[in-house]
Amino acid sequence: MLEIIGFILAIAIGISLGMIGGGGSTLAVPVLVYLMGVSPVMATGYSLFIIGTTSLVGGFRYAIKGMVNFRIALVFGIPSIISVYATRKFVIPSIPDVIMETGGFALPKERLLMALFALLMIAASYSMIKPQKSKPKQFRGIKFWLIVLLEGIVVGLLTGIVGAGGGFLIIPALVVVARLPMRMAVGTSLIIIAAKSLIGFTGDISNYTVDWTFLGIFTALAIIGIFIGGRLSNQVDANSLKKGFGWFMLAMGVFILGIEFLT
Repeated sequence: MLEIIGFILAIAIGISLGMIGGGGSTLAVPVLVYLMGVSPVMATGYSLFIIGTTSLVGGFRYAIKGMVNFRIALVFGIPSIISVYATRKFVIPSIPDVIMETGGFALPKERLLMALFALLMIAASYSMIKPQKSKPKQFRGIKFWLIVLLEGIVVGLLTGIVGAGGGFLIIPALVVVARLPMRMAVGTSLIIIAAKSLIGFTGDISNYTVDWTFLGIFTALAIIGIFIGGRLSNQVDANSLKKGFGWFMLAMGVFILGIEFLT
């Protein structure tokens, strides 16, 4: 029964990506772990493939409509790709299974990954929920591009650790720092997510055994969802979309922390 619910939610993952250019991994990792019985370490890897492939389909649709800023995607995406690949290939396998053990308390690697995932969502949600009382400082020229490049490196590192596509971190960066309109940020985010997630996933292939049948079915359902989400996005106000995305991230982050440390 739980697996059936999980496959249904695979469609919801695609809908999230189609509507807001992110949020798919905030569903994918919990669904894979809590409903499909995948270990957190494997779930973070599977999530990269699912989100990357689905984002590639969605990003192509946005690109056709001229709603992708390829210049920003390139400057943000290349350092992010390098960062996420190195993290998945070298950093994650080197983390010990038990991070800390003292007395009767132990902090497993898997619990740490889920906690970091939740905390990142909660932190990123703030910039999306808070009202913009004044325009944030705008950076121009070389300073602007250096900030975009640095954010790409940091997002690649963080999303490589938690196995997220990174939309919940990329969207706030594109909207607040790069000053892209919400729907342009969605299209650009999907292209960045697709490239870095799929390349990041290749860092997992040599380290773990992949269940390609399960992964293929789950990904196909998510792709169906992204077509549905793309249609729905045209019917929702951009500001409402931004704020709703923020509240969704906050709720999921609190939920995951509750599951990991209160049960």
